[in-house]
Amino acid sequence: MTESPPAFALKGQMLSLATLELYNPNIITLATALKERLGQNPAFFDHTPVVIDLSPLQDTQKWIDFPALVSLIGNYGLIAVGVRGGNETQRNQAQSAHLALFSESRTPSKDTTTPIPAPATEVAATSEPCPPPCAGPTVISHPLRSGQQAYARGGDLVVEAAVSNGAEAVADGSIHILGALRGRALAGVRDMPGARIYCMQLEAELVSINGTYLTQDRLEQDPAWGKPAVIERGEQDKLIIRVLERG
Repeated sequence: MTESPPAFALKGQMLSLATLELYNPNIITLATALKERLGQNPAFFDHTPVVIDLSPLQDTQKWIDFPALVSLIGNYGLIAVGVRGGNETQRNQAQSAHLALFSESRTPSKDTTTPIPAPATEVAATSEPCPPPCAGPTVISHPLRSGQQAYARGGDLVVEAAVSNGAEAVADGSIHILGALRGRALAGVRDMPGARIYCMQLEAELVSINGTYLTQDRLEQDPAWGKPAVIERGEQDKLIIRVLERG
């Protein structure tokens, strides 16, 4: 008799997730903030898995209505898969709402001035520290097509061609794109200091450095749109875009 093939295989993988740092669990406040930040692009994060970071609330006794929160962010295409951080009560509340519990991956933020920061796309939560820079950059010699992702672990990423709409360039360090950037570029995903994004033509869907991000609707308003540009993080975690001068 021949053996039947197994019904499934359970494997450990490093996946890209979005992170939503929760500063204020009030559903009305969140609804207003989400509408202001994401209302113009309601389908931008369509079917994007997200981890809710409770670190800013873990020293408080604030109650979180997870079913309402999951439903609210779901209106903008964000699918809550779990939480990280938080105190024992908050994590128990998350478990009761059938959310997974992720381990901490960085020091909790102390900034409580912003009601709800933008959900930053990053590498999935992990307990391992940021790896040291590698000997050299990861080099991709071909264009990144829609649906493709290139990730440089521990260092910089160089793409010697264009990054198309729907493609994603991700690096622990800086990103250098020697063609047009039309997809997403996420640099410093493990909080490596000094990370930057360079491209020969800025037409991105999204850019992110160390968790601070800008979407296309805001990038289109910048004078660097359609031009060679460098993007870096400045004071108060704001992204600064400069036109690269040629010659």
